Amino acid sequence: MADRIHRVTLFKIPKPEDQQTMLELYRKVEATNRKGGKPYILSLTAGSAEVDQRAQGYTVVAKTEFASVGDMEYFDNDCDAHKALKAVGRGTLTIDGILTVFFKPRVMGGSDP
Repeated sequence: MADRIHRVTLFKIPKPEDQQTMLELYRKVEATNRKGGKPYILSLTAGSAEVDQRAQGYTVVAKTEFASVGDMEYFDNDCDAHKALKAVGRGTLTIDGILTVFFKPRVMGGSDP
């Protein structure tokens, strides 16, 4: 897991129904992501942010893991599943902000590393 690219995307989606739609779109991405005919996203987790002042208005969180920056770039630019998510997101959902960061872990630990 230390060599993986971890990517976290936060969405400010004020309407609960739009939040649910975004989560459904991520379910579709998980089920249909393909590169060279095979799934390439190593891990995908998405959910609603817990209500907390530290959330700063972000309501939906998605975390993906990729084997390489190249796979993440494929996700951004060429993945049909992600293109479908972006088309619906930009076309029909009210999204007030998006923040995406990615990193390679330098520290790992916990009771279930």
